[in-house]
Amino acid sequence: MRDGESGAQGVGDDPTPRQKAVLEAALSLIVDPKASLTMSSLARAASCSKESLYKWFGDRDGLLTATVRWQASKVRGVPLRRGGLDRDRLRESLEQFAADWLTVLSGETSVALNRLAIGEAAGGGGRSLGRIVALNGPVAMGRRLVPVLELGREAGLVAFDDAGEAFRDFFGLVVRDVQIRLLLGDRLDLSPEGIRADASRAARHFLALYGAEQRPDRPPSENTGKE
Repeated sequence: MRDGESGAQGVGDDPTPRQKAVLEAALSLIVDPKASLTMSSLARAASCSKESLYKWFGDRDGLLTATVRWQASKVRGVPLRRGGLDRDRLRESLEQFAADWLTVLSGETSVALNRLAIGEAAGGGGRSLGRIVALNGPVAMGRRLVPVLELGREAGLVAFDDAGEAFRDFFGLVVRDVQIRLLLGDRLDLSPEGIRADASRAARHFLALYGAEQRPDRPPSENTGKE
C-alpha cells in the first residue's frame, strides 16, 4: 500500500493520526468547489491507497459518516464531574460548548458540508448525506451535551423534565439564525470575540430559563399567593 499502513478495520471515535489526516483531506475536498469527494479523489489527495480507505470506511457513506463525526468532534465543553459542581462551573462548560459549536458551524468546512447535503437531498438519487449530517451533527451534539445537563440537574442547578427538550432550547439559543444565514451566503461578522460573546449570552439565557430557582414547585398560575 502506498501509505505504508496495514489499516485497521473501521474508524472509531478516536482516529489514528493517519486517519485524521485523511479525514482532513476529505473535508478539504468538500470545501473545494472544483473537486468532488470520492474514494479515488481522496486517495489521490491524501496519498493513501484505496484499499486502506475501504478498510477504514467501507464505502462512501461510511467515509461521509466518519468525516462528519470528525468535524463534530471539534465541539467540546469543559469536562464536568459529579460532586463540587456549581453554577459557575456549569455555565463555563455550556459557554465553551457553545463557542466551539459556533466556531465549527461558521467555518467554511461546515457551510460547504451542509450545502452539499442540501444539494444531494434536492437532487434525489437516494443520497443519504443529509441523514448522515443530521445524525452525526445536531443529534450527536445532543448526545454529548445531555449528560452535562443531567449532571447540572443532579446538582440542583437546573430543572427540566425532558433533557432532549432542554437541549433543543439550548440549540436554539446558540445557533439562532446563524446557520441558515450562512447557507444563504450572508457574510456574518463572527470574530472569536463575537463568538465568545454570543456563547456567553446563550449560556446565561439558558441558565435563566432552566435555572432551578426559576422552577417553583407549583405552576405560576397556582403560585400567586391566593388560596
